[in-house]
Amino acid sequence: MDGRTETWSIREFGPGDLGYIAHRHGVIYSREYDLGVPFEGYVIASMAEFLDNKDPVLDHVWIAEVDGRFAGCIALIGRGRGQAQLRWFLVEPEFRGKGIGKTLMAILLDHCRRARVKNIYLWTLSVLDAARAVYERAGFRLTEQKTHEMWGKNLTEQRWDLDMGGRENLGGREAHR
Repeated sequence: MDGRTETWSIREFGPGDLGYIAHRHGVIYSREYDLGVPFEGYVIASMAEFLDNKDPVLDHVWIAEVDGRFAGCIALIGRGRGQAQLRWFLVEPEFRGKGIGKTLMAILLDHCRRARVKNIYLWTLSVLDAARAVYERAGFRLTEQKTHEMWGKNLTEQRWDLDMGGRENLGGREAHR
């Protein structure tokens, strides 16, 4: 570190961002959890679904940047009946521990409050300890877990939910992983 202060900001996604997010998920999850190309394919497929069904008011992807460089992301997808799914939460290894994940989560939760989301859920893997800590601090509770083969490995998948107490319906999309 050269002693200068890093400047970071949060913005909405734009052209090229989803492809880059899929790429970074593929690289980071391969390095840190030995998940390969099938995992990256899963991320890409979920992004195609997002683009095909995007609600311009509810559905969002937020990008964190440090000095203009990608530092992390988080997304929200409406799933109907007052539910929304948190997706693609990632902080680059070099930027972890700087409050970026906490800030991304706060922005997502604030958006959910304004949109009157009743419940936010997410699916994650039990090995993602740092992410799980962010979810717990935000008030999410573990509601389901199952161990099975995914992406060539025996993994424990977990569903975490946060009851927001909202009232408005978010459309007709179903709850997905």
